Amino acid sequence: MSEVFEVIMIIGFGASWPLNVIKSYKARTAKGKSAGFLYLIFFGYIAGIISKFTNHEYMAHIHEKWYVLFFYFLNLLMVSADLVLYYRNTKIDKKAEK
Repeated sequence: MSEVFEVIMIIGFGASWPLNVIKSYKARTAKGKSAGFLYLIFFGYIAGIISKFTNHEYMAHIHEKWYVLFFYFLNLLMVSADLVLYYRNTKIDKKAEK
């Protein structure tokens, strides 16, 4: 049952990432973004994934609870995309300043 609440938390956090990635793509600027914040979130998801892989109880039942890891990886992918866009947008900002 705790995995259900964990998935609800991850979906809650993750629901905003696709919209954020789209906004970053369209904005073409890194202004108002923080790479440090994005890296904190990125490493938080990495830690969550590692915690699942090192939890023997979870791994014993992964065939029933695979969806928890799925959402961790999905959110990690979204944060990664936003990080890539952050650096793309930083380059665009530097070109615009010149």
